[in-house]
Amino acid sequence: MKKILIIEDDQIIANVYRNKLAVEGYQTEAALDGEGGLKLMRSFQPDAIVLDLMLPKMSGVEVIREIRSEAEFSKLPIIVFSNTYLTNLVQEAWKAGATKCISKINCSPKDFLDLVRHTVGDSGASPQARQKTEGAPKTKPVALAGGNDAAFQADLRKTFIAGLPATLTALRSGLQNLIKSGTEMARLKQIHELYRRAHAVNGNAGLVGLVPIAHMAAALEALLQELYDNPKNINGSTLRTVAAAVDFLGFLFERGTRPEKQEMPAASILVVDDQDISRRAIVYALEKAQLQSVSVEDPNAAFKLLSENHYDLVLLDVDMPGMTGYELCARLRCLPAHKKTPVVFVTVLSDFDNRTSSRMAGGDDFIAKPFLYIELTVKALIHVLRGKLQPVK
Repeated sequence: MKKILIIEDDQIIANVYRNKLAVEGYQTEAALDGEGGLKLMRSFQPDAIVLDLMLPKMSGVEVIREIRSEAEFSKLPIIVFSNTYLTNLVQEAWKAGATKCISKINCSPKDFLDLVRHTVGDSGASPQARQKTEGAPKTKPVALAGGNDAAFQADLRKTFIAGLPATLTALRSGLQNLIKSGTEMARLKQIHELYRRAHAVNGNAGLVGLVPIAHMAAALEALLQELYDNPKNINGSTLRTVAAAVDFLGFLFERGTRPEKQEMPAASILVVDDQDISRRAIVYALEKAQLQSVSVEDPNAAFKLLSENHYDLVLLDVDMPGMTGYELCARLRCLPAHKKTPVVFVTVLSDFDNRTSSRMAGGDDFIAKPFLYIELTVKALIHVLRGKLQPVK
């Protein structure tokens, strides 16, 4: 029998994948952190390792490096679960020696099983052994794993949705604790706690096929990781974005769980900024969420595009020659097609608290320059998904 070691800090996800493999005849073991995973690897001698990149005690990248440093395991296949929005970390995993990297958002239990088979082949268990595994006493997740994949995922989804009110309460409590934090150490502690909760929502939502929730949680997780690693980026703008993301997850928990709402919607975004570097940075941040955009430097050209086309979101620089972002926003609000189109102003941090002009011009939100790529990604996801899921009035 082929042996698979799962290193995953979320007990539910680890159990689901472990049970799915066991039903197919694979011999499996699971560890909840990197140190425990390495110790188990040496005794269990697996044919492949399934590894989450975000782990306590040791990061997934550190685990990969340790595995590759041991001659006995230098060629061992390592399948990595990653966060779509943590692109730098994924690149580090590849460089460290990952065999395959796959996003949790896009990996159902069936996809996971297919990937393992493609990597190491069938389990090697005889039909009799598989029948014995299927007939053995099991916990509820194992029993479900042996049935129809769609029914299995539907049952997991039902359980996940039932727990969303408690999840939202915990997220909001963590946000309040972050806002009240009086020292940098206390603030980092609360950011890390919020990060762990977003990480769990991302993994579990991806597991049960709730795609918009998984995307939003993954983007928030990546933003919190950035703030934890670089505390100098904690400011009024980034904290406002974290708060908006937590609030929007509440919206998604209520309206984003219907089966017909599980595709990421196509969106068209207009970026208006007279500085080339700033435009390119914004477009890059949008591409992280696979959001398509059109960028222009001239506000008059932008108004012409707005007069002729539909956009789901408009990102405006405030200070532009010929027409300010405030003036352009006031004009676009006169266009019937854009009376309610979300408008996000991009302004320097020193002006971030001066919002009167923005509100009077009809803007919906703000982000401060210099912005973090992932902060803008989170902001864009919030507005695009809200517009697609909110009923038209």
